[in-house]
Amino acid sequence: MSGRHTTLHPCIDRRTLFLAAGAGALATACGTAAGQPPGKVAVHGDNPAWAVPLTAAGKAMRSVAGIRLVPEVIPSLDSFEQIVKSSLRTNKTPDMLKYWSGYRLQDLARTGGIVDLTDHWESAAGKGWVDTSLRNAFTYQGRVYGLPMNLAYWVFFYNPEVFTANGLRKPGTWEDFLAACERLKSAGITPLHGTADGRWPSFIWFQEILSRQDPQFYEDLMNGRERYTDPRTERAMRTIASFFDKDWFTPMDMNHNDAAAGVVHGKIGMVPCGTWLGSTLVAAGGRPGKNLDAFVLPMQNTKARPSMIFESSALVCTVKGPDRTEAYKAAGAWMNPKVMQAFSHSLQDGCPNPQVPPASVMIDGIVRKARDDKLWMLNRFWEQGPPELVEATVDDLAGFLLNPSSYRTVLHTMQDRADEAWKVWREAEQA
Repeated sequence: MSGRHTTLHPCIDRRTLFLAAGAGALATACGTAAGQPPGKVAVHGDNPAWAVPLTAAGKAMRSVAGIRLVPEVIPSLDSFEQIVKSSLRTNKTPDMLKYWSGYRLQDLARTGGIVDLTDHWESAAGKGWVDTSLRNAFTYQGRVYGLPMNLAYWVFFYNPEVFTANGLRKPGTWEDFLAACERLKSAGITPLHGTADGRWPSFIWFQEILSRQDPQFYEDLMNGRERYTDPRTERAMRTIASFFDKDWFTPMDMNHNDAAAGVVHGKIGMVPCGTWLGSTLVAAGGRPGKNLDAFVLPMQNTKARPSMIFESSALVCTVKGPDRTEAYKAAGAWMNPKVMQAFSHSLQDGCPNPQVPPASVMIDGIVRKARDDKLWMLNRFWEQGPPELVEATVDDLAGFLLNPSSYRTVLHTMQDRADEAWKVWREAEQA
């Protein structure tokens, strides 16, 4: 998805063929233009783990709106975004989609193939059914084109029993965090999980460190108002490189499933990830409030506005979906507390509806932290910036993780990409 391809013919390349085949696969998965039977609406996504939570939400929605959601998971399509865009030009497009927020949602809205949901947002906001600070992440040209599904907080998971055995408590300051890393390392425990496995996780440490050093700069950089070659970006990269120098990281090919098990069994000290990883940790033997907990990485710069990263998927309705009328009605019921509670509690993640009680004691602690400290919620790296730029920059960050001393060269490469990508994006905005 970086935009690079191998040419097969002057007018045909592998990506074109793949998208054509993928669009056919999506159309087949979506069924015919007849859609679902009355009273049912399909929601298409790329994550098998969401099938059960969507089914639970669908049952709750039937009780409040007379419509049942039917999850349709398509996990085998690597280029889900492009394939969705292709389907929007056909009469076999899905009625509803689980999509991304931020620039990826804006990119989809530009096609003209998805429905303006501003009325639903404003209705939910008027009832106190949505965290209104999230609105910008679902907006394009002042209108809302997606409704928040989950609200994942980006935190550091740890094992309180391991911390207690080593004389440690949950870090409350940056110095506490560094001291915990040193103590864990001396005890033979790898302090931190870092990885390029699966490619996308390569941005995790960059977003976490930069947002704790200068959250305003992070926000400006991600929106094309600052440069990757700025000294503040270099400082963040040097900080990460210093963790490599101290041998604080796991091998860069360790996946999140193995890291989750490592935390539970006392082999790894801390794993940064979205709260959606909680279900994986529980499956590995974690018990929230006992041998599993999470904390927000403290600010390194205590003079900056306290912040944390969030992630929220978008529920989207399509213009040409065969059941588009019922889909729009279903979207109007999505933020209902009964529907949201069924979904978030099944998913075991945070909820964008403030009236829904937290799904676990661990989520409750994070929600209280965010609320009590008035944390500035910053959208995740993956949703920030033109999609093609983000894809390429993730590859660059993976290269940095495999060769930390290369950070200056990597930053210049990233800025060269950013200059071109933002130029193209802004020209399209003006078209």
